[in-house]
Amino acid sequence: MWVTILNNILVLIKGAGDLATGVAVSLHKCGMKVIMIEIAQPRAIRGTVALAEAIYEGQMEVEEVRAIRAARFQDAEEIIGKGHIPIFVDEKGEAIAHFRPEVVVDATMAKRNLGTHLEDARIVIALGPGFTAGEDVHAVVETMRGHYLGRVIFDGRAMENTGIPADIQGYGLERVLRAPTRGKVRTLRNIGDFVQKGEIVAYVDGQPVRAGISGVIRGMIKSGIEVEEDLKIGDVDPRGVREYCYTISDKSRAIGRAALEAILILLRTTP
Repeated sequence: MWVTILNNILVLIKGAGDLATGVAVSLHKCGMKVIMIEIAQPRAIRGTVALAEAIYEGQMEVEEVRAIRAARFQDAEEIIGKGHIPIFVDEKGEAIAHFRPEVVVDATMAKRNLGTHLEDARIVIALGPGFTAGEDVHAVVETMRGHYLGRVIFDGRAMENTGIPADIQGYGLERVLRAPTRGKVRTLRNIGDFVQKGEIVAYVDGQPVRAGISGVIRGMIKSGIEVEEDLKIGDVDPRGVREYCYTISDKSRAIGRAALEAILILLRTTP
């Protein structure tokens, strides 16, 4: 019974960064039909595990799940029929009215609601802060690392963004790469590269960005992207395990499974 139900569910995911990809992979592997929409120049930091890269490259595969960029909404059925995920540049969210999905997941991680509403679909879910379950969405998934990561909230809000990254081997703020000024990014090192503390890994408008710790670059924004001052443009993982750069993180998996949990509960309880 559940297999038949899941195979008939169409899910539209807003955003295609690493957390959105965790959701997409989880739902796709459970048999749901998944569509993703993105902006014209995605700013995904963990590009090696973000289906958003399909916007630049035409297609992207993460853990045997492939997204293919499509120019027309009419191409979605064919791509889904081949077992893949269609992804569109759709900054206004017009795909929601066109496809009328059963489920909408706001995975933009904008930390504020940029236009997601209860009326968008039978089931509307959002990741992280900026949304109130029961008011503008049916459920919110907690994205803050710690005891409550992956908790599904049906009444209320997720924890507010602290701006402080979780510690990895005792490093928090030091492992994050931020833009020293506004301007265009020029990267010198790529995801998967090992770097030393103090090494210049990128420039923003000619100003250097230095690694705060030694380790492996796990995230780096695409070269050529225009960014604002202090925007996170990458991170260094002190554990130094290259494999982590190319596989979905524990956080993304937890959030993907939480989204699945939310859908299953809401299918049973939402008219």
